Amino acid sequence: MRPHTKALLCLTFISLAWGTTYYAIRVGAAHYPPFMYAAIRQFCAGAVLLLIGYRRKWRFSWREMAHHAAVGFLLITIGNGVVTWGEQEVPSGVAALICSIMPAIAVLINLGSSKTEKLNLLIGGGLLLGLAGVAVIFKNSMADLSNPRYLARMIGIFVATTCWAGGSVLNKHRKTQDTPTFNSGLQLFFGGIFLLPASLMFDNYATAEWQNREAFWSLVYLIVVGSILAYSAYMYALRRLPTGIVMTYAYINPLVAVLLAYFLNDGNVTILTGVSFLLITLGVWLVNRGYRRQRVI
Repeated sequence: MRPHTKALLCLTFISLAWGTTYYAIRVGAAHYPPFMYAAIRQFCAGAVLLLIGYRRKWRFSWREMAHHAAVGFLLITIGNGVVTWGEQEVPSGVAALICSIMPAIAVLINLGSSKTEKLNLLIGGGLLLGLAGVAVIFKNSMADLSNPRYLARMIGIFVATTCWAGGSVLNKHRKTQDTPTFNSGLQLFFGGIFLLPASLMFDNYATAEWQNREAFWSLVYLIVVGSILAYSAYMYALRRLPTGIVMTYAYINPLVAVLLAYFLNDGNVTILTGVSFLLITLGVWLVNRGYRRQRVI
């Protein structure tokens, strides 16, 4: 199979798989301490990928280790850990909609880090539409925003989305020597390790339901599908395809998550939910189109 075709298949897989993980995270965060839950998930997945991807010819490099630690911190510790924490209060469909603005943020980071690229009409209009979609999410959750815990987690998910975008751009712009599997394992491993201090500081172990079977199987699903398979596929696609193309998975993730939340009664899906999805999707599409007019990411 050609590498390009394989990368497109990986992109299709993460577009669907990561849409289902929002609900699985919601289930686990309801019974387990969220940061510990995320730490166990990523540490186990990272250890498995390191064993699979290890090569005897791998050469230790402090610079590459620091790079993977930084990417793991941005994508896993903050990007995934804070979303897991946020979904203690925020429904999975709402969390997915907030995260769907990530490609637009990635383009902004690219523009800010380049002296040759500038904002154009399509990018500006797309960003405004995306922000309008986020505003609709907040309006749709207006009754819940009076709860400081809910508001803090909504903001936290937005911060996590920004960190995921930054980590993706950082990972794209630095070429590493080892296989995507081994690199993914390092990032997941580091991300899981960095989540442990957050767990010690913020988690409440007294309320943990460690023997809850539903939470346990959601953890298994997240380790295997959400991390081992999907994260490896994401890194492979990011290595083989333009960033703007890879980021299109964010068009499909929220739709899968919202539909799953609707059928499983996780949160109130309204007309405003649909409006938010359309605004963010159109906004992200315009941003990517405007950016591709300047250069291939």
